[in-house]
Amino acid sequence: MNIFRLTGDLSHLAAIVILLLKIWKTRSCAGISGKSQLLFALVFTTRYLDLFTSFISLYNTSMKLIYIACSYATVYLIYMKFKATYDGNHDTFRVEFLVVPVGGLSFLVNHDFSPLEILWTFSIYLESVAILPQLFMISKTGEAETITTHYLFFQGLYRALYLVNWIWRFYFEGFFDLIAVVAGVVQTILYCDFFYLYITKVLKGKKLSLPA
Repeated sequence: MNIFRLTGDLSHLAAIVILLLKIWKTRSCAGISGKSQLLFALVFTTRYLDLFTSFISLYNTSMKLIYIACSYATVYLIYMKFKATYDGNHDTFRVEFLVVPVGGLSFLVNHDFSPLEILWTFSIYLESVAILPQLFMISKTGEAETITTHYLFFQGLYRALYLVNWIWRFYFEGFFDLIAVVAGVVQTILYCDFFYLYITKVLKGKKLSLPA
């Protein structure tokens, strides 16, 4: 494992922990898109079914279990424990417009036409757009809490670091996964505008707002 993948994993974990702590400490999920979190839970569930079929390393297995557990814990806090604080009126992105095309694409473009491979491919495609309901929600409300922007920053950083990881692996290991790379590029592009606003506003103590 190279340093870029490790720091990418840690950035991803930091994003998840930041979100969980934000919800738990404030006893509120205001400003958080439950739909995005449901999509991420679906991503981890369909991606890590190989937990039942193969073992790579203790680190790999542990991170997979942590991602799955944290994603469902987040969904539970939003839709059950702190449901009264969930802003469903602004979390209105039509997720079927993401899930259905992604599902169709995963059947058409994959490495191997087998159930586990199709589900893994589905998770890769879905992860690239799963943040859209959150970004859409911020654009509707007009601004985001600072802690929410930190969560988004580490999510984007995780994906950007993984792009560097794939470049590293291509040059030093001869490994190249076109599906993962293209999906990763799409996901990183979605964060570009946010990164600019995060650096120019949030780090200077201002609230972040996305154009409607």
